Amino acid sequence: MSSLFTSLTLRSLEIPNRVWMSPMCMYSAAPEGPDIGAPTDFHLTHLAARAAGGAGLVMAEATGVRPDGRISPWDLGLWSDRQQEAFARVTAAIKAHGAVPAVQLAHAGRKASVDKPWLSDRYLSDSENGWRTVAPSPVAYQGLPIPHELTVDEIQRLVRDFADSARRALAAGFQVAEVHGAHGYLINSFLSPAANIRTDAYGGSFENRIRFALEVVDAVRAVWPDDLPVFFRASATDWLTENPEDEREGWSGEDTVRLAKELTAHGVDLLDASTGGMVRDAKTVAEPNYQVPFAAQARQGAGIPTAAVGLITEPQQAEEIIADGHADAVFLGRELLRSPYWAQHAALTLDAEPRWPDQYGYAVQRRKRP
Repeated sequence: MSSLFTSLTLRSLEIPNRVWMSPMCMYSAAPEGPDIGAPTDFHLTHLAARAAGGAGLVMAEATGVRPDGRISPWDLGLWSDRQQEAFARVTAAIKAHGAVPAVQLAHAGRKASVDKPWLSDRYLSDSENGWRTVAPSPVAYQGLPIPHELTVDEIQRLVRDFADSARRALAAGFQVAEVHGAHGYLINSFLSPAANIRTDAYGGSFENRIRFALEVVDAVRAVWPDDLPVFFRASATDWLTENPEDEREGWSGEDTVRLAKELTAHGVDLLDASTGGMVRDAKTVAEPNYQVPFAAQARQGAGIPTAAVGLITEPQQAEEIIADGHADAVFLGRELLRSPYWAQHAALTLDAEPRWPDQYGYAVQRRKRP
């Protein structure tokens, strides 16, 4: 029996398999006007197609908890009734194909207000639908402006924003909420000493630097049903401590294990283990499975279920990650852009039962009419 195509139960939610669609920004929402940040027909098609393609869980891209929390003006948001109503169409379509709808709640922090990556990825000013960025400290991400240093009152407002978006996510039909704490965005920038040089209760010691992350988790968990899971995406390393020649302070795999233990105690059900994004010039060796050891380290060291990501492209590769106990699920990103029906074909490769929609299975499996 294929390990990849067994179900996984978190709290009372049964996810049909371990092949999950990773959140990937599409930069395709309206940047202004009444439909700002709301999913469009493109998002509906994009996400529902991967559910029809056999993914057990389909996660919507990084979704801003407030307008200035988006990475770009074209990102999704979940701070208004209109956005909530538009997302309800998306979650219904995902569920109709037998998959679990999930959403990644995010604030981009000092890396916000940028252009689409295929255009320029540069900072956008107020006159270009941009805004001033915020962060724990006035430390710029390379090539972007110095951000506004958040006050304690502003931090607490952001915690409430995450909770408000989680409420809307639940009302829209999502069954999993993921807190985005990776890739150099706001929560991640609180965690790492590479970006957080505060001297108050939100900076300095490890316990202070994780305070904001735990407050956000507590706020989301408080409004999320007890029988549904909450995930946390972490950059398990920012690749500074991995390079002995780099003298900058950073965040390590050991730090992630310590954080994961705290997250478990605060009600997080799975750690989505990615890496990087804190600095532009980090030295990373990107190769198949290069991030899997960090998922395994957190799983073993903290006893938390994990999902592995990064250059996972082959069915047998994904199968071995699960079967060998390195992670409990795999998130596929670019591979699902290339092949929306990857999970269905992987099931056939691994002698598991594909989950084709009846309309497709009839033709694909060459069934005859009765």
